[in-house]
Amino acid sequence: MNQKYRILIVEDDAQIRDGIEIYLKSQGYDTRKAENGIEGLEILGKEEIHLAIVDVMMPQMDGIHMVVELRKHYDFPVIMLSAKTEEVDKIMGLNMGADDYVTKPFQPLELLARVHSHLRRYERFLNLAGNGQKPNSEKVYVCGGLEVNEDTVQVTVDGEPVKLTPIEFKILLLLIRHPGRVFSADEIYERVWNERAINTDTVMVHVRRIREKIEYNPKEPKYLKVVWGVGYKIEKNS
Repeated sequence: MNQKYRILIVEDDAQIRDGIEIYLKSQGYDTRKAENGIEGLEILGKEEIHLAIVDVMMPQMDGIHMVVELRKHYDFPVIMLSAKTEEVDKIMGLNMGADDYVTKPFQPLELLARVHSHLRRYERFLNLAGNGQKPNSEKVYVCGGLEVNEDTVQVTVDGEPVKLTPIEFKILLLLIRHPGRVFSADEIYERVWNERAINTDTVMVHVRRIREKIEYNPKEPKYLKVVWGVGYKIEKNS
């Protein structure tokens, strides 16, 4: 079943790179490998990739710069690998477009679980976005000029299309389906990632990215509001 998915592993440490490949292939995934960001981008230009596992620290082109470049053209999930001492790099990676991160040293089963989870969401995202038949009754949520179509996986602001990653779309959909309700970072994490919340920094970063895409002035948001000390909400009748 997993053979239809091709995963790109970008890691300069050959032992880690080969180890990840072994575990992924044991689950039936097709894999491609690169030693740095430049090689990774070259592979993206030649082959269809469904998920990338990218190390933060690499020679020639690091993982953060690679993610910046790939996000200009691709929406597939990106999981970043970082050492515990690279906390700033993890947050920066999420800011630049990564969907998740795994801290080294990691358990292979943890990485596999995250791969499975992201690919399940991405498959649903692709199926909905690629469905040429318009549903009889589309689920459309409107808040002022912000419109989110759950069935076609489309977001517009004042009629202009907004490009979100699958994770960003799921967070925005959760919030706009319950306008006015405040969701804590823990609750958002558990609903979107489907696992117990341990570190919710990633939620904060994804919310910031969503704001940058849907708000004219992210510093004075019209739609996606922070309730300090509590969580996040989509404002009613913005």
